[in-house]
Amino acid sequence: MFRAASLLLFAAPASATGFQSTVALDRAVAGFTMHAVGEEGGARMPVDPRLKLALCPTVALSWRTPAQDAVVVACSGPDWRIFVPVKRSAPSAGAAPSSAVARATPAIRAEPVIRRGDPVIIQAGSPGFSIAREGVAMADAAPGTRFLVRVADARAPVQAVAVEPGRATLPGWSN
Repeated sequence: MFRAASLLLFAAPASATGFQSTVALDRAVAGFTMHAVGEEGGARMPVDPRLKLALCPTVALSWRTPAQDAVVVACSGPDWRIFVPVKRSAPSAGAAPSSAVARATPAIRAEPVIRRGDPVIIQAGSPGFSIAREGVAMADAAPGTRFLVRVADARAPVQAVAVEPGRATLPGWSN
């Protein structure tokens, strides 16, 4: 079973140019994946040193999908995000490629009930306790899927689970 993993790391000091150090990002990704750049399970290649990302005091790392095919490196102040592809082994000669399996059994996708830019109320609670917050959806979401919600007065977006149009809950809570 896939468990969402995320990690916050303090960024290395600014490079001489005042931009985010891509070497520090490579080290952060290697620490997150537990594999060096180029190794199986590690980044395919180093972060492009030509990137001129604004200096970030704290970066957040998480897997892009349950397949763990890329690491998302994000900064919430200033806002930027990059995807670092992860090196995976090729399927063995006797195994069917995963793309062939996916084509043979098409995935059924539920229609989104929340669209990017929609106002959303995030609710969580239990008997005798309830909390609600208003925000704006940052992505489309079908019922039961996770997405990010930008909430006023919050530095970083909040992760929520779509319930119905305009309504979501926090992961781990049922509403």
